[in-house]
Amino acid sequence: MPGSWDHLLLHATLATFAGNAPFGLIEDGAIAWRDGKVAWLGRASDLPGDATATVTEDLHGALVTPGLVDCHTHLVFGGERANEFDLRLNGASYEEISRAGGGIVSSVRATRAASEDDLFGQSLPRACALLADGVTTMEIKSGYGLALDAERRMLRVARRIGRELGITVRTSFLGLHALPPEYANRHDDYVALVIDHMLPTLAAEGLVDAVDAFCERIAFTPAETRRLFERAQQLGLPVKLHAEQLSDQGGAALVADFHGLSADHLEHLGTAGITAMKRAGTVAVLLPGAFYALRETRAPPVAALRQAGVPIAIATDLNPGTSPLLSLRLAANLACTLLRLTPEEALRGVTAHAARALGLADRGTLAVGQRADLVAWNARHPAELCYWIGGTLARQTWIAGKAVGPEH
Repeated sequence: MPGSWDHLLLHATLATFAGNAPFGLIEDGAIAWRDGKVAWLGRASDLPGDATATVTEDLHGALVTPGLVDCHTHLVFGGERANEFDLRLNGASYEEISRAGGGIVSSVRATRAASEDDLFGQSLPRACALLADGVTTMEIKSGYGLALDAERRMLRVARRIGRELGITVRTSFLGLHALPPEYANRHDDYVALVIDHMLPTLAAEGLVDAVDAFCERIAFTPAETRRLFERAQQLGLPVKLHAEQLSDQGGAALVADFHGLSADHLEHLGTAGITAMKRAGTVAVLLPGAFYALRETRAPPVAALRQAGVPIAIATDLNPGTSPLLSLRLAANLACTLLRLTPEEALRGVTAHAARALGLADRGTLAVGQRADLVAWNARHPAELCYWIGGTLARQTWIAGKAVGPEH
């Protein structure tokens, strides 16, 4: 006997992404939840005869999926970098812009100049755009402060966004993102500051859920990244890594050595990195927005990842310089059109595999006992979520069983 449920959706097309069936599809399905967790799901014709719910809705065949998970964003930042978009279209490379004082450092200047309230005011609309597109869980990185107080402001704003919108925000400390201008000739001193002072301080304040770094020729070395990860491990924090975006620095294998949650970007990922990720269970997070915005020509090795059985997640990489992308659904479309993922792979990449990339086992699929994060769409087949380019498809979103959105 089910007892009384809080909410019951009838005659829905359920894309559960549980199991191995295509999309985990249940036609003419029903799903119910109680106390923020899924209590029952299956075919509507199999509902218990005594089933009751406080609220019952007939969806008339509309698609229902798990809430989307954006597992890699730099959503909190000051200013914008539209001028760099112009420079790239006039022939400047990402590395040239960075070495000339643009790139990440220009966002650092704007972020440092903003108060916490200013940062919140600038960043909240970006989070609202993701929420309106069906995102119920998002990761937000620091890394545009590169000083203790500025990094703290970023992470506090990330927490504040979660409270304001009622969504889950997982924070990642990205102190090793770029070298701040005041440390131009003191690279080693800055690395020591991040590892020995900034990370432990912010972790003690409860602002850090995971630790990230940018391991690249223009950023930080594998040896420096390893030292950071060792400190994170001492603090009991999981790690992830910007790896193999511009060159193969062995970052994927490095993060796998620490059983990292994910290795992200991966355009230059090689066989050794794939093998290490498979062995460690590290998720490959592909970021087609950056691939598109930078007009890259070398795609991540999707076929090799697929053959090895490495789980593939997709994220917006929302940031001011290389992926000003405000739609996770559009990221899934780009993953299909540019990286040749199938719609099912892309959608598992923004649900089940994205949740895994954040270490969250209680969401990303529709199954009894899972958190009731779900979206009803103005669509009838899952592939439509990747097929339509732009537009508004999310009809209603629930987070832990509670309806969210402007009208709520």
